Amino acid sequence: MSDLMQGLGQALEVRLFTIGDTVITVSTLVASLLVFLLTVWLARVLRRLVQTTLTRRGARPDVAGSVSGLVYYTVLVLGLAIALSTAGIELTAMFAAGAVFAVGIGFALQSIVQNFVAGVILLTERAIKPGDLLEVEGRLVKVVEMGIRSCIACTRDGEDLIIPNSVLIQTMVINFTLREPSYRVSIAVGVEYSSVMALVRTTLAGAAQEVSARWSSPKDPSVLLTDFGANSVDWEVGIWINDPWEKRIAASELREAVWWAFQQRGIVIAFPQLDVHLDTAVTAPLTTLAGRAA
Repeated sequence: MSDLMQGLGQALEVRLFTIGDTVITVSTLVASLLVFLLTVWLARVLRRLVQTTLTRRGARPDVAGSVSGLVYYTVLVLGLAIALSTAGIELTAMFAAGAVFAVGIGFALQSIVQNFVAGVILLTERAIKPGDLLEVEGRLVKVVEMGIRSCIACTRDGEDLIIPNSVLIQTMVINFTLREPSYRVSIAVGVEYSSVMALVRTTLAGAAQEVSARWSSPKDPSVLLTDFGANSVDWEVGIWINDPWEKRIAASELREAVWWAFQQRGIVIAFPQLDVHLDTAVTAPLTTLAGRAA
């Protein structure tokens, strides 16, 4: 038995070849192969785990496949490095030789990696998902697709926008449908100071009740007297709708309802006016000239 173990030990120490100053023996080769095979198994397990987790969180199959594939190859590269290190091959020289090239590639891939990380964060947090209505850089858009690098959104004018994921992470984004789809639409209107303000209030409330886009909820239309302007008493009337995408249509319908309600009640919408007062020293000569002309 001892002779067998001694023979096996001698067989494992047999030199196969030399790489630089490193001698590769049977034992180092076997150890390296075992490390690499273990890495391959671990990479496959992690790929399935990541893909299953992302799919359960609602990620599209292509996005989940891309992320899991990136994890798979990253683990393989790390395992290959560990296997080479186990064999006694120094990686420092290899890294030093490719350092300049790696720096250039790093700068070129900075934006891609930044958007990729942002995509992973968005898929994990699920603060933004397909179908959500967002306000990005002052524009209202609807999310159509979410990718690992960017998302595709459309505007109300039918434009398709490709938004980098880093924009959604680094800037302030308003999500109108994150928790509930309710949205408040309000318009301002000014009436003459001679108007009966109680009648104005009831008329505005009644007009808001007639808007078909109004959300049937306990949130009643709000009517507020906002200011005493230079030419008008300013009011604000607001309603709640359950589709922020239709806010312009709802605002138009609300304005039209207010207009016709004011017409029926005889309430005048104020407009800028200018009163001109002339001194007597100016009006007297004008009156005399008018009398002579007559």
